[in-house]
Amino acid sequence: MKAELQAGNTSSVSLQNPNLFATTSQSSAISGALKGCLSSIDGACIEKLLLHCASALERNDVTLAQQVMWVLNNVASSTGDPNQRLASYFLKALISKASRVYPTSINFDDSTGRDDSFQRRSMSVTELARYVDLIPWYRFGFCASNGAILKAVQGCSRVHVLDFSITHCMQWPTLIDALSKLTEGVPTLRISVLSWRPRVPPTLNAPVQEIGQRLTNFAKIKDVPFEFNVIELTGLPDESSSDHLHYDLLITQMVNDLSTLKLRDDDEVLVVNCQNWLRFLPDDQKLGNSAEIPSCRDCFLDMIQSLDPCIVTVVDEDCDIGASSGLASRITTCFNYLWIPFDALETFLPKHSPQRIDYEADFGQKIEHVIGFDGVKRTEIFESSSRLSQRMIKNGFSSVAFSEETVKDIKLLLDEHASGWGMKKDGDMLLLTWKGHNSVYASTWVPQRLAELELWENSLLH
Repeated sequence: MKAELQAGNTSSVSLQNPNLFATTSQSSAISGALKGCLSSIDGACIEKLLLHCASALERNDVTLAQQVMWVLNNVASSTGDPNQRLASYFLKALISKASRVYPTSINFDDSTGRDDSFQRRSMSVTELARYVDLIPWYRFGFCASNGAILKAVQGCSRVHVLDFSITHCMQWPTLIDALSKLTEGVPTLRISVLSWRPRVPPTLNAPVQEIGQRLTNFAKIKDVPFEFNVIELTGLPDESSSDHLHYDLLITQMVNDLSTLKLRDDDEVLVVNCQNWLRFLPDDQKLGNSAEIPSCRDCFLDMIQSLDPCIVTVVDEDCDIGASSGLASRITTCFNYLWIPFDALETFLPKHSPQRIDYEADFGQKIEHVIGFDGVKRTEIFESSSRLSQRMIKNGFSSVAFSEETVKDIKLLLDEHASGWGMKKDGDMLLLTWKGHNSVYASTWVPQRLAELELWENSLLH
């Protein structure tokens, strides 16, 4: 979403001290570049300020960077309009980045009222359910994936869902309920999750075993035969280690020992569910013995493809911030993308709502991570829907279209939320939109050889 479009959606902010732009001769370039923005600041001007700050940091111009931060400090507010609130988290990320690079040179008093730490208490299961229901950021993917899974497993007696996600199994009660209503017979459902997840929000104050027990109790009420497994991962480093290292070891363990996944060689069909998961897998490719070594992300998909699942669901945020993206590019992409949830929350929650502040703080943690870290320290590598499609095809998958019934269910879901939310199709993909701009994509895939076999079988029938 272009920052220029944001200007029409929020009120402008007057600078308390426009002369901050002219404290030194070095500031004249900024003053000229932002002429016309000094009396009132909108989204486009905030983005320019952020980019000027990034440019100064990359040129090691600490003085100029600090001056721009002071101007941003006059604009940013954690309880203002969406642009101000978004700017407050970008400013915090830039201050954090500058303080690490220039620990003795930066002296900036952050007076915007933001908490210096993103540490939040973990939520209860009930609080997490309310969190997920706030906007359709997660529910869209749950609904799309569950609809595709339900269609893929019709007529199957045993279903195993291998769940790679960060959402604490909040997706599965709806699927269990849908399975209980099947007229042709209720299948046995087995769900397997990993014992480890990346340290990202939302966080839960209950262990994964408790979540499994809650699902088991719910399945019993719904008369769905159910089993919950936790895949224990061994040899992972302590919590202070890089998430990248965790994933390298995780993928190595799963690839080298498929028994870890607890697959069964009977009539149990396999479903692989990836909700906001692939972006955490390292995507850097290395050279070894003069040959290119596939990235961790490609190795993961290659392993999944070898398991011959009946369907693979992939849901993620439709944002393109690659591993090699420079600071200015990350700022532009992130600012114009993460404006969406900040603007959406503005439509129905008051400025001082604790729910809204908590939700925005979680996106703020993402901003600090994406903007404040480089190289292997940046563990979230976002990939747009088009790039994901290219990657899946390269790794031997074919896309599958969503059914009209699933599309109808998603439309009903979006009717429960603000009128700005919508959905559109891009090939076989479904895209969640806010005021026409992409936010989250949902896609379904099958190994290409299975797709070709199905085409061949259909040709024989006709």
